[in-house]
Parts: sequence; structure tokens; C-alpha cells
Amino acid sequence: MSKFWSPAVRELTPYVPGEQPRERLVKLNTNENPYPPAPGVEQTLRDFPADHLRLYPDPSATALREALAEEYGVATEQVFVGNGSDEVLALAFQAFFRQPRPLLMPAISYSFYPVYCKLYDVAYRSVALDDQWRVPLTAFDTNNGGIVFANPNAPTGHGHPRKAIAALLERNTESVVLVDEAYVDFGGESAIPLVERFPNLLVTGTFSKSRSLAGLRLGFAIGSRELIEGLERVKDSFNSFPIDSITIKAGIAALRDRAYFDACRERVITTREWTRRQLETLGFEVLPSQTNFLFVRHDAYQGNMLFDALRERGILVRHFNKEALSDFLRISIGTDDEMTSLVEALEAVCR
Repeated sequence: MSKFWSPAVRELTPYVPGEQPRERLVKLNTNENPYPPAPGVEQTLRDFPADHLRLYPDPSATALREALAEEYGVATEQVFVGNGSDEVLALAFQAFFRQPRPLLMPAISYSFYPVYCKLYDVAYRSVALDDQWRVPLTAFDTNNGGIVFANPNAPTGHGHPRKAIAALLERNTESVVLVDEAYVDFGGESAIPLVERFPNLLVTGTFSKSRSLAGLRLGFAIGSRELIEGLERVKDSFNSFPIDSITIKAGIAALRDRAYFDACRERVITTREWTRRQLETLGFEVLPSQTNFLFVRHDAYQGNMLFDALRERGILVRHFNKEALSDFLRISIGTDDEMTSLVEALEAVCR
């Protein structure tokens, strides 16, 4: 540790992202979409006038927010955009969760949440998953400074219906409830229609998964005007121009091609279910998933052993070296050919 670091930095344990390998592997470890973005995105990138890069982008990304508002049936003033949903989440933690009472979150969920708490000095309390690896919404009590959870949850894959989230909001009216919907397009039910009823609901989303734009970094939030204004106040105290001009136009192009979006996510869902059946045939326990990944384990093999065996065969999946999760692998859904390669490799390992 450097003597130049502040005490707060010395105490941080940073989030560790999934490996981005340099060697050629079947890459099933970071939940990227196996299919390219909508064709209009490529055309937008080709047509973008380079001379425009000498100018700052629209600090409010108004055109993109208007496109998102149209897509989700809300007002433009109810939409916020950021440099990936991670940035949107980080701004939300600063804007809403630095409270006297603790933030509530699932004990097993997106591992960036406790990192943000440490970075921004947010007190928090973890709520254990139930015996079926589901986030127990009824266990979130009202003595809190906020609630955050992913729906569907990562890395376990389970999603709650909108009705269950509405029930949580009806009994928790005095603090912000943040629903992280990074994976909702692969079979979940969005809470966005609840925003009009519940001014304390903030829903975040991303273009990285279902819209195949992980490389551009684009996320958003939808909520009441007072919540969006809180995000804007923090953003404009940190970085007034988070979304670049190219990303604004590419995001709009991705939103416009609904038919392509629907076709790609249906392909992912179909491949996920085929993979689930194959893995169950091999003796794996596969948790129900409404995401673009599967969370699996095998009674006869340790998770790190399976991870190493797959890597030796040119396939990279995600293994979490944590006590409760150490026997599980998180497997992103790739193309049909990639998932066939995965199944064949596991057949060789588990025979």
C-alpha cells in the first residue's frame, strides 16, 4: 500500500470484474450478448462525422433520454442516463443511501453493491437468500435507509414478478427502493410501470446485455422527477458530460430496432433452456434463470475443479471463490455452437 493513499482507499476491497482474456477462448464468463448490436448501430458508427468530436456532447443527452422515454412509456424528465449502469448505480448510492439507517441488500447479489457502500460510507445490512436461492422481498423490513436488489438477481438468476415488488413498495414508502434490472429482458418482469404509483422507486437498466453494447458503456435509470433530479445533482457535481456523442447516437439506433432486439433475446432464451436441459442430463443442479446466464453446480465435482477443467478445454466461465458460492459456476449464454462446445466439454469431464 502506498503512503500517499488516503485512509479510505487503503480500506477498500475493489470489485473484481470478470476476466477479459487475451488468448482465444469460448468466453462465457461476463454475461455479454453473443450477438452483435442492431444493424443500425453499425451504420450510425460508420456515418458519424469525426469533426463533431471536437465539440462537447449534450450534457443532458436529451435525444437519448427522449428515445428511452418513448420506449418505456414515461416522460423524458423521468429518465437519467450514465456511463454504464455501474455509474448510474454509483450515483444513486451517493444521492439516496447515505442515511442514518442502513441500506438493505441481498447477502448474495451483485458484488459491486457492498463496494459502493464502503467507498461512499454507506451503512448496510445484508438479508440472506431463502433456501431456494431467491431474494426474500418479505424479509426487507421498513427500518432502513433504502433497499437495493437486482431483479432478476445476479448471480442466482431468479426474478420476482411486478406484483411482489409492488407489495414491497406498498409497505416501504419512506426510503428509496432501487431495482437493478440489468437482466430483465431475458424473461423477467420490469418494475418500470410502477414508477407512476411509487415516487420512491428507481429502476436501473443497461444497454450492455440485451442490446449488445457492453463496449460502449451506457446505462439508465427511470423514476419520479424528484429522484432523477437527485441523480442529476450528483452527476453535475462530478462529471457534466458522462455520455459521449457517439454513444448517444448508437443508443438511439439500438432502441429503434425493436424487431432485432426481440429476435436476439428470444434466441438467447431458447439457447439457455436447451443448455439447461443438457446440463441437467449430466447431473447438474441448475437454478431457475430469467437471465442470460445459468448458475449451476454438480454434487460430484467442486466448482474450481470444473472451472479449471473447462479452461483447459478452451472455455472460460465464472467461478466465485466465496464460501457460499464456491461449488457453483455462472455460465453466460453464448451462441448455439459455443454452448454445444460447453456441453461436450462437460460430458468429457463428468463422464
